Amino acid sequence: MSNQAIEKLSPFKELTDEQAELVDDVIDFARKHLEQDHPAVYTILGDAGTGKSVVLSQLFARIQKAARIQADSPFYGTHNYFLVNHPEVLKVYKQIAGPIKTLLKKDYQRPTTFINQLDKRNEISDIVVIDEAHLLLSKPDHYNNFYHENQLVEIIKRAKVVILVFDPYQVLRMKSFWTLDRLNELVAPYPHQSYQLKHQFRMTASDELIDWFNNLTDGQIKPLPKNAREHYDFRIFDDAELMRQTIVKRNQEVGLSRILSTSGYPSTLDGGKHYITEGRFKMPWDQYNFTATPWAELPETIDEVGSIYTCQGFDLNYAGIIIGPVISQKPDTNQLQVNLDRFTDTEAFKKRADLTDPDQIIYYEKRMILNALNVILKRGVKGTYLYAHDPLLRKTLVMLDQQLNAE
Repeated sequence: MSNQAIEKLSPFKELTDEQAELVDDVIDFARKHLEQDHPAVYTILGDAGTGKSVVLSQLFARIQKAARIQADSPFYGTHNYFLVNHPEVLKVYKQIAGPIKTLLKKDYQRPTTFINQLDKRNEISDIVVIDEAHLLLSKPDHYNNFYHENQLVEIIKRAKVVILVFDPYQVLRMKSFWTLDRLNELVAPYPHQSYQLKHQFRMTASDELIDWFNNLTDGQIKPLPKNAREHYDFRIFDDAELMRQTIVKRNQEVGLSRILSTSGYPSTLDGGKHYITEGRFKMPWDQYNFTATPWAELPETIDEVGSIYTCQGFDLNYAGIIIGPVISQKPDTNQLQVNLDRFTDTEAFKKRADLTDPDQIIYYEKRMILNALNVILKRGVKGTYLYAHDPLLRKTLVMLDQQLNAE
């Protein structure tokens, strides 16, 4: 398996029959609605690792080839864009475009850039493809120079056909607050169609272990399935440093193996870096990546702890996961609890004018923290290692591991 993200998202990668049929269906949808006098929206739903981005990559490459060189195509001469609100993922798409004549780097944009450029030129686009639509801003954000109310609303205003992928379990911040109901309400006025991808492609883990991860991130600690290690290297550690050493070995063997963590570690600056400490374990959080190479593909990041902001949307061969102080186990239960008072990503939970009920706010904040755990749990293609900061949760997980070994 190639360790480069550009190979995994290549528009030339062979698709499954289901994926190929979906690409054909979306292209047919775009063809039908391109000449209408109102926008149309196609939504592709799917959990992390279900191949959403691969479908989009091939779909867009086909559309752009038709737009630029196939004079007999209804797409010929159309002006189309691919948007993603994730700087690390955007780097990969721009790298893909480099050597392909019918794809240009300028075809790939951040949503705010797209909105501002079209306004400046007073233009409307034809087809807009949006990867990771759950990261679109749904409130104004000065940091991103976005002063409208909702990026998807503004994109639809500036396009004839919008094709997007969406996963409600990857919503992580209040400024990008989405639910499936909110998305459906927004697209309801337009001709729209949707499709759900369900098969997990990223991880070689059994369906039962994937279900165990999903139950965990819904707050339920269940017994490990008997096939938890079938074709998959799944381990639970009671020593974070030992987990780190094992990840370093995997990285030396096959590459692309990293430590990832949830939030919950207070800022303890040391030499300008923000460190995570767990007993003998001490490593800095990921540093801002100024290069064109994705964070996990930089050799030096074996000495950093990755976050959702550097790993979301990417594969790792092996992922060592630290469940930080923000998540613990409720005493005398098999349930997780989210400790909002220990959440350290202060930018994530800024207030929204359209969300004022205190109970709802608490519910969604806790859900986003569990979503973040779900995102990092689904990075490891060949294996996932777990360590929990909370002593009770760590003890329970180790006990479940021992029970699995005894069977």
